[in-house]
Amino acid sequence: MTQAYPVRATYRLQFHKDFPFASGAALAGYLGRLGVSHVYASPILAARAGSLHGYDVISYDAVNPELGGLDGFHDMARAFRAEGLGIILDIVPNHVAVGGDDNAMWLDLLKYGRGSRYAGWFDIDFEEADPLLDGRVHAPFLGEPFDEALAAGKITLVDDPERHGFALRYSEHLFPIRPEDDAGLRDGLPETQRDPEALRALIDRQHFHLDYWRNAGDRLNWRRFFDITQLAGMRMERPDAFDAAHRIAFALYEEGWIDGLRIDHVDGLTDPAGYCTSLRDRLTALASRRPGWATPGPAWIVVEKILAAGEALPAEWKTDGTTGYDFMDQASAVLHAPDDENRLGLFWSELSGRPASFADEEIAARREVLEQAFDGQLEAITARLMALAQATGREADIPRGAMRRALTAIVCNMHCYRTYLTGKSAPEDPGSGFIEAVAAARAQPQAELIALDFVVAVLTGTDIALEPPARRAVIRRFNQLTSPLAARSVEDTAFYRFGRLLSRNDVGFDAARFALPVPEFHGAMAKRADLQPDAMLALSTHDHKRGADVRARLATISQNPQSWMDAVQSWFEINDPIRPEGLDRGDEYMLYQMLIGTWPQDGLTGDYADRVSGWWRKALREAKLRTGWATPNQDYEQLTQDFLHALLDRKVSSRFHEELERQLACIGPASALNGLGQMVLQCTVPGVPDIYQGCEFWDFSMVDPDNRRPVDFAAREGALAQHEAEDRLRAGWKSGRIKQDILQRLLMARRDHASLFRSGRYRALSAHGTRAENLIAFCRETETQMLAVIVPIGCPAGVDGSLSLQADWWADTMVPLPSISGEWRPLVGSPVSGGHVTLSNGSLGCRVLLGDR
Repeated sequence: MTQAYPVRATYRLQFHKDFPFASGAALAGYLGRLGVSHVYASPILAARAGSLHGYDVISYDAVNPELGGLDGFHDMARAFRAEGLGIILDIVPNHVAVGGDDNAMWLDLLKYGRGSRYAGWFDIDFEEADPLLDGRVHAPFLGEPFDEALAAGKITLVDDPERHGFALRYSEHLFPIRPEDDAGLRDGLPETQRDPEALRALIDRQHFHLDYWRNAGDRLNWRRFFDITQLAGMRMERPDAFDAAHRIAFALYEEGWIDGLRIDHVDGLTDPAGYCTSLRDRLTALASRRPGWATPGPAWIVVEKILAAGEALPAEWKTDGTTGYDFMDQASAVLHAPDDENRLGLFWSELSGRPASFADEEIAARREVLEQAFDGQLEAITARLMALAQATGREADIPRGAMRRALTAIVCNMHCYRTYLTGKSAPEDPGSGFIEAVAAARAQPQAELIALDFVVAVLTGTDIALEPPARRAVIRRFNQLTSPLAARSVEDTAFYRFGRLLSRNDVGFDAARFALPVPEFHGAMAKRADLQPDAMLALSTHDHKRGADVRARLATISQNPQSWMDAVQSWFEINDPIRPEGLDRGDEYMLYQMLIGTWPQDGLTGDYADRVSGWWRKALREAKLRTGWATPNQDYEQLTQDFLHALLDRKVSSRFHEELERQLACIGPASALNGLGQMVLQCTVPGVPDIYQGCEFWDFSMVDPDNRRPVDFAAREGALAQHEAEDRLRAGWKSGRIKQDILQRLLMARRDHASLFRSGRYRALSAHGTRAENLIAFCRETETQMLAVIVPIGCPAGVDGSLSLQADWWADTMVPLPSISGEWRPLVGSPVSGGHVTLSNGSLGCRVLLGDR
């Protein structure tokens, strides 16, 4: 068995029934030639039938048969090993899919209630004070109120002796009857099936409470993934649940088939730090049992965690870093020109009537989503805090309403996902995000200061003598409220309401920050070299809102906002004849941004209209302003689709097409250079680059499911085999082959000079001259080698239609290079003469140079 390399670059593959393990295995040779070290595989455990992503796990005991099962996984792993490739496996410890009739753990819980062997695995509060629940599991899976469903005969009694015995069936959902009722049903099944009142009495005796789905946010007594009732939270702090959830992953690691793990949504867990250290300890213990051909060194562990501005992943978690949303944000922000006057924000506000600042949009969305989706969780924490107030004699000072308002003020001002509190000691440092949230809550004109002091004292463990279990319970619920609230209110609401420039609204982004100055980018990369040299570096993912090259294209707008605003105003005028009455101008403006960002390089073809249509419908529903998922406004959605259909019809909107394509021609070459530049950064700064499937060509994808479309791997394999000269690739840059070519060269350099890329120090290089601010220049250095990297940014006028730099625009701009013992060897771009790089005619702006010290 060929030994794989340590992790140096990954390639994400999305497995599903139409792209099983056999399809992945067929790419082994191509991925090996591309230069990655590992395939980063989407979740592989048994999932909902037809799942396109694998995050809806239904069993810990099997590899998904739709993908090829365990044997198919082994076959794929062998194919990868033959090419020197390893596997990093994406796992989902936080939740499993529930409802339906396919998760045996969930069905056992419904049948046996607290007596189920899985009752402790699910994160359920059986002591919920709601009298309707009374120690039962809330089951809000009905499409209408319970009485209506019962009267309509939609809830039926069925008998399935080989699987679950007697059960209630509602649509695709199954609710097993408790064993105590079996004998009576055997004798009186026909009567119970015919008599609605007998059926009602039977239902009332069960270990679950059937309910209308819209009541989940107010009544649910178990944790779910965000506000998705079909995904139930699991308690990985339970050793038996932890062992079960990781059994297959641990076996694959011990046997050498995988080399590391990506942890999905680590912030959903009760104790992320404890979970990560337990995971590291277990994998370390298994390392000595791995076969000799297995990849040497410790397992690679990265966690999906969104870091707020100024937040760092704690070293004591014993992980290698995050999955790279933080880098994705930095690489995007540095491409944007500063907008100190917020011209684009004011333009957005004037068009839409919405706030010009993201902070205002965010706080409004947090309050709205908290009330509509998480009010039950807020009320449960309030009740626990009131119980603690009573236990400490403070209930007279803090009315329930004041406690609730204080709690609301803190959670709505939390800009990080959660605190770092665990309740294992007292006092504890909650982290800067919590401290800043409390300060913001105190600054409100009518702040509930006494209640705020009490909440802070309980959570941080100061001043108040509390029983540790009671305090830990409040901390757990608080953290498991702020995390989904952040995701749903910011990324899935405010990002769809704030349209200053959509390139700054993506997963893990700090949308309030428009641009990142180059010196700050250097500082962030130097810090990354010190703290997380092995963290993942992402540019596109299965969760992004817009592909990397969409963001790179939109970023060019920031270089000349007046030109963009003039163009948009003309588009509004041009489209007056086809605009239906009632179309919101903010919605129309966001559509224009997506069109300029995703417009195909060679004009409209294929399914583009359907793709944009799907994006717009989802964007409008996520915004929750004129339509939504809970109650779609079909009239408004049809109005937008009619406008889009007319807009994309060249016969109807030829002038608009001409104007948009003229604008695209102005920014297209610079946006392509942006796209190449951010990829060069991804492959050369400290960290492990991840290439999302297909993104070795241009990535003009939209939000899921568009970013999970089938990839034309045949075209990519054919392009890689051609070995065209750089000048021809630049001339034909629209095909994306130049991106693949540069990527392969950099990935091969990472293979051949692994220590330089992994442990080389990061040092900024000085740029001089007229356009010095339009360059990112740095070096990586070890005792024996040096890498110099120069990336041009923000230069629409400095590059021509064949991606060649225009020397007259760059004028005297140059970068002095460090002294080396010999000549600099070009990995990307043309050779250099002398001890500096100039931006000359006919050259590709991005330069990556290798030298010996």
